[in-house]
Formats: sequence, C-alpha cells, structure tokens
Amino acid sequence: MHGMTGAGSYNAVSWLLDRNVTEGRGDKLAFTDTVSELSYSALQAQTCRAAHLLRRLGVRREERVAMIMLDTIDFPVVFLGAIRAGVVPVPLNTLLTAEQYAYVLADCRARVLFVSEALYAVVKDILAGLPDLAHVVVSGSDAHGHLKLANELARETDSFETARTHAEEPAFWLYSSGSTGMPKGVRHLHANLAATAETYAKQVLGIREDDVVLSAAKLFFAYGLGNSLTFPMSVGATTVLNTERPTPAVIYRLMQRYNPTIFCGVPTLFAAMLNDPTLKSETAGTRLRICTSAGEALPESVGLTWKARFGADILDGVGSTELLHIFLSNAPNDIQYG
Repeated sequence: MHGMTGAGSYNAVSWLLDRNVTEGRGDKLAFTDTVSELSYSALQAQTCRAAHLLRRLGVRREERVAMIMLDTIDFPVVFLGAIRAGVVPVPLNTLLTAEQYAYVLADCRARVLFVSEALYAVVKDILAGLPDLAHVVVSGSDAHGHLKLANELARETDSFETARTHAEEPAFWLYSSGSTGMPKGVRHLHANLAATAETYAKQVLGIREDDVVLSAAKLFFAYGLGNSLTFPMSVGATTVLNTERPTPAVIYRLMQRYNPTIFCGVPTLFAAMLNDPTLKSETAGTRLRICTSAGEALPESVGLTWKARFGADILDGVGSTELLHIFLSNAPNDIQYG
C-alpha cells in the first residue's frame, strides 16, 4: 500500500485511510451503522476489494460510478474504494425521483451504479434506458438479479496498489441541490478533502482522535461527507452512521447508545429536539463537547437553549457543495448568533 509514491502523485485515500493504519490506528473503530462496524484496517481491506471489483467490472481511471446509497458502512467502502482505484464516485441524494436519477446518471455517464436495496425500486425502471451503465451492484440481501455487493467484494483480495493519481485530478463529484432546474455536477479534486479537514475540521472544530461524531446530514451532502467521513478520518476518530431519517427520536436514541462528542445538525432539527414533548428531560449523553449547524441561519434562542440543556455550543456555519464544506463559521469561544 503506497502513500505519496513518486514525484507529485497523491491519492486522497492514502492520506485519509492508509495513514491511519500506518500510524497504528488499524484496530480502532472507524465506522458503525448500528448493525455492522469497520475498524480502520477492515475498511482498508474492504476498499482494496472494492477497487479490485471496479477493475474487474472494466471501469477505467477517471470514469464515473454512481452511488444511491444509504448511510451504512458500505458507503465509505464504495466511495473510498473507487477513489483508491482512480475511479470517480458520484454519491447521489437518496430522495430524488426516477426522472432526476435518469437525468443525473446520464449526465455523469455512470458505468456502474451502486444502490442500496431499499432504494432499488425507485431506479429499476430507468436502468434499461442508460446506454453508459454496464453494471448494477446492490448493497443488501436481495440483489434483484444484479450483482450483490457483499458477494462481489468477497471474491476479491484485500491488497491493491493504489492508483497514482494527482492532487489536482478529479476524485469525486457531488451534485448540488439544483435550486434552479436539474441538479448540477460539481467536480472535486483529490486535494480538496484534506483542504476541508485542515481548515474547518482542525482550525475551527478542533477535531481529535478520541472524538465520536454523529451527523444528521447524510454522506451524499457535502456537509455530511465532511462531518461523517473526511473530518473523523483525518484524525483517526470514530463515526456513527444513521441509516434512518434523522428525526429527534432517532438522533436521541443514537446519542444515548454511542455518547458522541460531536453532533452535526441543522437549525430545524436542533429546534425540534429541544421542543419534542416526549424528549423534554433527555440530555443525550454526557460527552457532547461541540455541535455544528449549517444549511440556514441558527436562531440565537435555539443556540442558547441547547447550550443550557446539553452544555455544548453550536457553531453556526455557511457552506456550499461547490466549496465542499463550511467556509464561514463561528468558532469556539467566539460565537455570535445570527
């Protein structure tokens, strides 16, 4: 497994994942989705298998593979496995319509579609009309006649020579919400992941190796990808993934079970959690040290009430898919709501 091999080559997975194993955090929990979990070493092995799988399916460097996947441990395996192979993963919003998926899959010319079993029904009727799509791989127990991710990964070996990509080479695409017309594809480079971790995660959030992160925003969002994947992996921390809709009850349940130190939410959810009559007395774990908010302005009353009840400040920030994460933010000990 190579990191920076030779002049100028840089693969984001070497920095995000392999470095953690090299530095002795291989046995540490990287991801749990409440059903399964992956240590950093196990994640490394699985991403190598995913990279081999993409090679076997004939996907070449810089070609795109689409992901319509829930937040399970399979998401980082596919996302990082593709990047390891020099293939460009395109995580898509799991709430789109069949028509929107047909547009986006054609737009990015996805060679392979990785889809969670629960979301397969939405896309099954559009697959035949996509000439670039060569394979469908299903994450789940019933592959509906397509390839089953677990079986395909099991056929591969768990070491892979990481593609010698470059810092300025496309690593992945994200589609912006498309406030006008259809969603627009935004290309992100290998260097971009580290850039968000070095600036926001390190300088603003002060993320640490012993942190446990829970994000209400899903991995397909730029905000969620930073919260749940880039930032914790940048320091070898642990992420709790939520496969369900982030309702106050679901988030409270995860907080009580995993006692996160960092919680990343949005203003409406913070308010709903504070106002939920059935959860009035909940303090949701004792280790919460900081929270983040994005997507819309955080009302001062919500921030102050949350701090009084949970003992943790909420850092309000502004970000965009185009810039990958938060670029303007409150900081600890310097919070000015609104």
